[in-house]
Amino acid sequence: MVSSGQAEGVAIELERLRRSVEVGFATTRGDLALLLQRADQTDKTLSEHDDRLDALERARWPLPAIAALTSCAALAVSVWQGTGH
Repeated sequence: MVSSGQAEGVAIELERLRRSVEVGFATTRGDLALLLQRADQTDKTLSEHDDRLDALERARWPLPAIAALTSCAALAVSVWQGTGH
């Protein structure tokens, strides 16, 4: 049989162990909450950067279209000059 002193010692150690586990879980929950907040901030930043990039892409000059128009105009001028006008 276990004496009452030993049972009390086991109960105290179990309570300490329980407390340590609770503190560990609380710390883990806090760390996870911080990571979730940082992930949300990162998602928001990426979304803002995507919006800015889309705006820049819409505002850029359409260089291939301008080059095609320029070459067509040069061809038309060459043909016009070649016909003798």
